[in-house]
Amino acid sequence: MKDQNNKTLLVTCITDHKASFYRLAYSYVKNQEDALDVLQDSIQKALASVDNLRNPNTVKSWFYKILVRTAIDFLRRQKKIKVMDDQTLEFLSHGKEDTYKDIDLHEALDELPVQYKTIIILRFFEDLKIEEIAEITDENINTVKTRLYRGLKLLRINLTKEDLS
Repeated sequence: MKDQNNKTLLVTCITDHKASFYRLAYSYVKNQEDALDVLQDSIQKALASVDNLRNPNTVKSWFYKILVRTAIDFLRRQKKIKVMDDQTLEFLSHGKEDTYKDIDLHEALDELPVQYKTIIILRFFEDLKIEEIAEITDENINTVKTRLYRGLKLLRINLTKEDLS
């Protein structure tokens, strides 16, 4: 009965926050179809391990954690792909790019190391609290605060450097 309640809670959470979850996936992969793939993989992983959910009150941050890890795994797999010929290139470039309003900000975010980028996205784009981010990333609260500060400092340096160019 508990597993069924957790599954219902998970489905409700995903339904209620689907736009936020999609935005987070998209912020990593920069492609609509890939973001949907990452989201779908995350949902499958969550449904398969819903019985591991210890505290039903943390279902949203639990799913964020799965989503972030799935997106990072996806990016690692993409780095291993080497394009050999035009057919392969054509096959891999089937995705459609979405457009951003603040292209400079998103380009600067992409240049950040993953640990800083993740924390900045979760804090400012998903409006999560430091404690929730610490839980999602399995880091100490002080580590999250430090990485947020350093990430913002690096972001500021990157944006200032682009303004000077």
